Amino acid sequence: MGMFHDLCLLAMLFLGVIGENYLVSVSSASLLLIRLLHLNALLPYLEGPGLRLGLTLLILSILTPFASGRITISDIIGAVTRPQGAAAILGGILGAYLGARGLTLLETHPESITGLVIGTIIGATFFKGIPVGPLVAAGMAALLADLLMRP
Repeated sequence: MGMFHDLCLLAMLFLGVIGENYLVSVSSASLLLIRLLHLNALLPYLEGPGLRLGLTLLILSILTPFASGRITISDIIGAVTRPQGAAAILGGILGAYLGARGLTLLETHPESITGLVIGTIIGATFFKGIPVGPLVAAGMAALLADLLMRP
């Protein structure tokens, strides 16, 4: 059983290297190293609290321009008066909504995680995507599942 998981991580590392995706490569190599060093006790901390820490760091980096003074009052006015700003606001609303739907999907159908991981690896490796939106991806999956399951 452990060999299968190691091979999966090795395959993800390979795909990350081939697709020139640093995030996938480093993540899969780190997890493979943790498994090979028999530090599996760390895995639950990376999965639960690690996800929350990662999201916190992501939001921290997004909010940093406010703290550094790089965002001005004219930037804020532009966000509500220009088409790009309005689109960004709507995108933020949609992202938050999809994130909530994604969280519900992952809680009610944990088997969806496998598909999200595979899809994220494919998107990151072959389409030069960045795997930063698993909750939004899960939200999209929830909407697609709803559409496919309608009579």
